[in-house]
Amino acid sequence: MDVPASTPGYTARDAARLLDEPAKRGGRTPYERDRARVLHAASFRRLSAKTQVVGPGTDDFVRNRLTHSLEVAQVARDLGKALGCDGDVVETAALAHDLGHPPFGHNGERALNDAALEIGGFEGNAQTLRVLTRLEAKTFDHSTPPPRSLGLNLTRAVLDACAKYPWTLDDAPQVPLGNNDDPSWRVRKFGVYADDLPVFWWLRDGAPSAARCLEAQVMDLADDIAYSVHDVEDAVVAGRFQFDAVSAEPAGVWTAVRDWYLPQADDAVLESALKRLAVLPEWPDRAYDGTRIALARLKGLTSALIGRFCSATEAATRARHGAGRLTRYAADLVVPEDTWTEIAVLKGIAAHFVMRSDERRELLLRQRAVLGDLVGALAAAGPDALEPTFRQDHTQAVDEAARLRVVIDQVASLTDPSARAWHARLCGR
Repeated sequence: MDVPASTPGYTARDAARLLDEPAKRGGRTPYERDRARVLHAASFRRLSAKTQVVGPGTDDFVRNRLTHSLEVAQVARDLGKALGCDGDVVETAALAHDLGHPPFGHNGERALNDAALEIGGFEGNAQTLRVLTRLEAKTFDHSTPPPRSLGLNLTRAVLDACAKYPWTLDDAPQVPLGNNDDPSWRVRKFGVYADDLPVFWWLRDGAPSAARCLEAQVMDLADDIAYSVHDVEDAVVAGRFQFDAVSAEPAGVWTAVRDWYLPQADDAVLESALKRLAVLPEWPDRAYDGTRIALARLKGLTSALIGRFCSATEAATRARHGAGRLTRYAADLVVPEDTWTEIAVLKGIAAHFVMRSDERRELLLRQRAVLGDLVGALAAAGPDALEPTFRQDHTQAVDEAARLRVVIDQVASLTDPSARAWHARLCGR
């Protein structure tokens, strides 16, 4: 496959697909076609009813997984293009980065991982790869019976850019993942299940072991930037937090930062980071009262913080790698330590005032019970209880482990409201 001249820095191997496709009219690059496929995917639409931080439907302003993904995509595209990456490669990876998230966000991940421990666990990023290369209905390989779904049949460069954790469960380190009813909870983040290894090895062909391409690093940082800034914004608008509250009770914020993000950071380093942010001209000097001018000030802060973090990273990366086009494995993203600390402080603010609040404890337990009950009920009910797409997968599964994976796929595909509705229908409460 020839790569159009509009994608310098990328090779024919980067533009290859699992199943070769004839060129189409219109002059679009392979990566523009990939972006359109993700935007039109059913799993992308479902993100509108999946939890970001505050549950969907609780407020007309706060974000859900869909709006979060769109914002991550914008940050990633701007930063990636500034470094020389193809804008559509990094944007598509950012649009797709949460497609594997189940209902109820990271709390749902925990519930499904518990339910799937005997078959290799559950991980949102591994599920994203599964959605992109198997579960989405777009392309089938008819060369051998029965026809095999190849999902969206994206290019190697885009799939590799989606690989936030390019390793298996066996090679995965343990990391903290926020949950206020068990602050010591640790998870193993990985990017592929055992039965998806063939496509994983294909997309990683030629890549250094366990290394992430530059586009994946840009996507990952854009995710961190977006949710660190926007989660604070949502917390303010939802009435969970005012900016003067940090100085009133910093110990709780610092504890959240150490528990979830920077285990070794001491108070002085975190306090210094907060002071750097608080002297920004855009940092609010009065309580948020819901008026239009207050909202404008808050949006001004959001814009300033995103610009601050991206500019610092672009400058540091250029200082190490020089000018010119940076793509794939030609460079690594360089994020200054001060920038990481400032991002972690913002994430700690949202964690302390929203995600670790006492009122969420019972909610988290209920959410995990809903998903655990659903997996048990669907596993017992058999294929007739599943949606037609998953029913066929269940029928073709070769053993109990494969059938349980199909049940996990079904539950992970649900939105927050549909998970509750299925639970009411199948479990009677």
